[in-house]
Amino acid sequence: MEVIYGLIPGMVILGLLAVGVLFWAARSGQFDDLEGDAQRILMDDDELPTKANTSDVNQPDSTTDESSTNPKE
Repeated sequence: MEVIYGLIPGMVILGLLAVGVLFWAARSGQFDDLEGDAQRILMDDDELPTKANTSDVNQPDSTTDESSTNPKE
């Protein structure tokens, strides 16, 4: 019976700590995007461009320039 006098305050402190962590996570934006992770796990990201290649993706390739492929103009 004497053990319960130590367990009850310990459980109350542990419960308050868990509620505090829950409120901290909600305020810091941990639960903002609930669908994003579910969709990201299904997508293939094997062929994503690396940081070195991102500048090449937005610029037109010189081999596909219309002026070089159409000699009539």
